[in-house]
Amino acid sequence: MDENITIADGQQKALLVAVVRDGQDQRQVAEYLDELEFLAETAGILSVGRITQKMERPNPRIYVGTGKLEEIAAAAKTKGVDVIIFDDELSPSQIRNISRELPVGIIDRTKLILNIFLQRAATAYAKTQVELANYQYMLPRLTGMWSHLERQRGGTGTRGGAGEREIETDRRIIRRRITLLKEELTKIDRQMATQRGNRGSLVRVSLVGYTNVGKSTLMNLLSKSEVFAENRLFATLDTTVRKVVLDNLPFLLADTVGFIRKLPHQLVESFKSTLDEVREADLLLHVVDISHPGFEEQIEVVNQTLAEIGAGDKPVYTLFNKTDIYSHIEQDEDDLRAPTRENIPLDELKKNLTAASKSPLIFISARERTGIDRLRTTLYQMVREIHEGRYPFNNFLY
Repeated sequence: MDENITIADGQQKALLVAVVRDGQDQRQVAEYLDELEFLAETAGILSVGRITQKMERPNPRIYVGTGKLEEIAAAAKTKGVDVIIFDDELSPSQIRNISRELPVGIIDRTKLILNIFLQRAATAYAKTQVELANYQYMLPRLTGMWSHLERQRGGTGTRGGAGEREIETDRRIIRRRITLLKEELTKIDRQMATQRGNRGSLVRVSLVGYTNVGKSTLMNLLSKSEVFAENRLFATLDTTVRKVVLDNLPFLLADTVGFIRKLPHQLVESFKSTLDEVREADLLLHVVDISHPGFEEQIEVVNQTLAEIGAGDKPVYTLFNKTDIYSHIEQDEDDLRAPTRENIPLDELKKNLTAASKSPLIFISARERTGIDRLRTTLYQMVREIHEGRYPFNNFLY
């Protein structure tokens, strides 16, 4: 893997590579590669082709088969690509073995997401978290990849004789940097914990969901603020907290980083302190993009991530967003096959989801402001119920 790849200049071309596991259908594979292409686009890379291989599991040595790797190398040469992007995290040995066979740079899914986070981090806190995650990813993958660290060694008094292996020096540099970043995060965490403690006893509500489902747009509507929002993955990395007042009832509303399939564990670990707003929330608003063909899997990804960070037992209110762009395919009358979800009209899908749901849900369009009044009314009722349960004799707010 070539760490010197510049992925933000918009000039690079890439091939996308994925292993199709047993049981995955073509629609699901296409969705996964669409997401990988969107990640690449967010990082400034143009996708010019896709290559897949059906396997029970990725090859532990070179991810794909030998013949497929030769096909990838030939396609890379023909299309003039700069980088191959793999839709899984590659092990250090896979990176070494693949690099010997491919004449261009390689990036795995984890590194691609880390690069996006590095580009998107705006505050000192987010930058520290992402830098820590990046170094933790780099540490086991150093062999032959980090010659640029030579600049960091100049004049630093690094111990070791002239014959010391470069890789060991690099490891020492990165381990020291990881230690310093962890110490810095610990200090910031204490400051943020103090800030949360100073907010008093207001009810806390957190927006959660898959990346790019419209959480920041919804945050702007409910809080009447201007949180950065755009149609890009991971538009928001830092947690934003706003005080919201509905009919004289104040509460705190938090928006934080979106989740994604195969979210790198290094990022989950380094962002756990940022996600304290989710863990300490009294109520979670789970925002779902109902227009996405794989929203059921996205819901599962979010639920798994919430469980991983210790917020799986929180009360959840599900908001199905983007109803304005939901579409379905009309099934021919002579088609006797059972209809799939792609054939279901929105009204019918709403009924099915409502009947199957174990938690409250509502259908909205944050962009068109459809259903927002109902959401405000319902949210007021839920926050009031939490407040009354906490302070049964303090109802002067209403």
